[in-house]
This record gives sequence, C-alpha cells and structure tokens, in this order.
Amino acid sequence: MNTNRMVRMFAGIFILVSLALGVPESPLFLSKYFLWLTVFVGANLLQSSFTQFCPLEIMLKRAGVRQG
Repeated sequence: MNTNRMVRMFAGIFILVSLALGVPESPLFLSKYFLWLTVFVGANLLQSSFTQFCPLEIMLKRAGVRQG
C-alpha cells in the first residue's frame, strides 16, 4: 500500500469514527464535540489539495511507506 491510499484510508476511518461518536442518533454517541474532528479532517484534505502539504503523508514517508 502506498502513501496516497493510506492517507485516504486514515481520513475515511477518522471521519466515520468521529461521526459515530458525535452524532446523537448513533449508538456509540459520546459527545457532539467529536464532530470537530470531522471538520479538522475535511479542512486538512481541502488545504492539502491546494498546497500539497499533508502532515500524515510526511509521517508515512518517514516511516518508510512507499510513495504513491
């Protein structure tokens, strides 16, 4: 697996988990403030599409994951 696919996978996991923990109708609901994690991930994806700067991708490269 390369860095591009891993970044997408991590973003998807974080969004789904934060929605499960932040939406009151969810059986896993803890607090509405978990929705801020969804906002953070979405904003980071948006800015990285313009600037090509993604902190997770940098960490994955340093960990030795193949660049995609």
